[in-house]
Amino acid sequence: MDLDRVLKRDNFVSAGKSKDIYRIPGGEHKGKYAFVFTDRATGYLDREGRPVFDPGCDTVVGEIAGKGAIACRFATHFFKLLAKMRVPTHYLATVADNVMVVEPAAPIGLAAQGPEFAGAAPLLNVEWTWRDSAMGSFWRRYPFVRPCADLPRVVEAWTKGKTDKLITFEALEGAGVMTGAEIARVKRFVKRIAAVIAGEFAKRGLHVLDGKVELGRLKGGDGRIVLIDEISPDVLRVCRGHRSGRAGACLLAGECVRTRIEGDDRRISARNQLSAAELEKIFSGATS
Repeated sequence: MDLDRVLKRDNFVSAGKSKDIYRIPGGEHKGKYAFVFTDRATGYLDREGRPVFDPGCDTVVGEIAGKGAIACRFATHFFKLLAKMRVPTHYLATVADNVMVVEPAAPIGLAAQGPEFAGAAPLLNVEWTWRDSAMGSFWRRYPFVRPCADLPRVVEAWTKGKTDKLITFEALEGAGVMTGAEIARVKRFVKRIAAVIAGEFAKRGLHVLDGKVELGRLKGGDGRIVLIDEISPDVLRVCRGHRSGRAGACLLAGECVRTRIEGDDRRISARNQLSAAELEKIFSGATS
């Protein structure tokens, strides 16, 4: 592929926090999209104005040399693994250290149904999480559950925006975003994706607590729903040393998990959770 021809302003589609997207104008992949993984990194500025990199933040504060290529290798590894397991995705090929080719797909969303009313807004995208353990926002919402308790792979839907919001499956169907049959298929689909990812980490002695993926409808063919965007270490919560006990909770939770409450806000963290950078290093040289 002639990347110099592809990566021109005329072919530019959009830019996110970590990727730039271009339409491929010709050749073998004509009409497909090129995902360019950049070195841009999110975080915040300290009191002296210096960038502190934190993948959990939404603001780009600088660049980390080589980050794009590492993220591309990580995503490529899991897309190829999912392909072997016959899990449908929009992935086609990786054509450079930081560039992959994907099928065009439309995120699951809905146009604003009352644009003439102030405050109306479209649903731009739905993200899907799975929960194998009661951590993060799951425990904060349901503090009556034991922290880090084993869960039966609970699937949730979230509206994506400046602040992600939980949305019920009944609301998705009632608002006309998806049919009940589509929602049932998607819940099974997310669990299938989660099983593949969890199995890959388990081979390395690691436990996936939860994760997040995006799904979309292919713009070509039958418009079926597939896994889109990427598999990123930034949206996977993974720990080392997990040991399930008879009570349905990790036996190490007492020494690993820490919770605190500040006013009405609850916080939960785990000492044995690996950072995104650590996960990237584990798979940086992996091939499928």
